[in-house]
Amino acid sequence: MKSEKNFEQAILELENIVTMLEKGDLPLEGTLKKFEQGMHLAQFCQKSLQDAQKKVEQLKNDNNLDV
Repeated sequence: MKSEKNFEQAILELENIVTMLEKGDLPLEGTLKKFEQGMHLAQFCQKSLQDAQKKVEQLKNDNNLDV
């Protein structure tokens, strides 16, 4: 069973991928694979942030807060 990644884990993995890609030591196939993984992680992180923002907005609305 694959455990679900959290935002912090995804960011760390994305940072590692960026570092690998910046070094330029990977062969083309490896570079493409890491780029694809990075894109999926970036999408996951973006969705996580959007979900968190929606939750904050909902909490503010539920409590009638104007922050």
